[in-house]
Amino acid sequence: MKLIITRHGETLENIKGIIQGHLPGKLSDKGINQAKQVAQRLKDEKLDFIYSSDLERAASTAREIAKFHPDSPVLFVKDLRERFLGAWQGKSKKAMGFTSNKGILEYSPEGGETIEMLFTRADNFLTRLFLKHQKDSILCVGHYGIYKAMVGVLTGKSPLEILAIEDLHNTAVSVFEIDENKNCQITVFNCISHLIE
Repeated sequence: MKLIITRHGETLENIKGIIQGHLPGKLSDKGINQAKQVAQRLKDEKLDFIYSSDLERAASTAREIAKFHPDSPVLFVKDLRERFLGAWQGKSKKAMGFTSNKGILEYSPEGGETIEMLFTRADNFLTRLFLKHQKDSILCVGHYGIYKAMVGVLTGKSPLEILAIEDLHNTAVSVFEIDENKNCQITVFNCISHLIE
């Protein structure tokens, strides 16, 4: 299986430092442009299926990519949603004392998903994906936290070890080649060479 993972374009909430979690989010003008640029980058890729978070910021990015792949089914799934952040959602990072997305990953809000729950969700999704699409080329469009969790699962890390994975940029592309024994080779990681300001 060839698995390509990308993250949604920049949102208005990203600019304002708002914690989004399961909130829909709205792409900024820059984010729309980023989505168009990653779509151009991926237009010649063979994509048998496109999976996307059903949250609007990711879904908008996926729809932009799908314009070049009219015959590829697009499936909007809750499995690829960002980590559920409970009472933190809609609040500013600054007000909550966070300086980065990494800080948000390190702590768990009351009533929200823990890092272990996020990791398990990513693991379960990837297991189902592999069983269904062993011979296919798949694109997943998601978010910062779930992207990190998927990378962690694919590279054999523990839930807490995903905190050390480098920041994953808006519309960054990572490509994984996974054989029938689930051995995983990373051929591209966190690449934003397609982005032109």
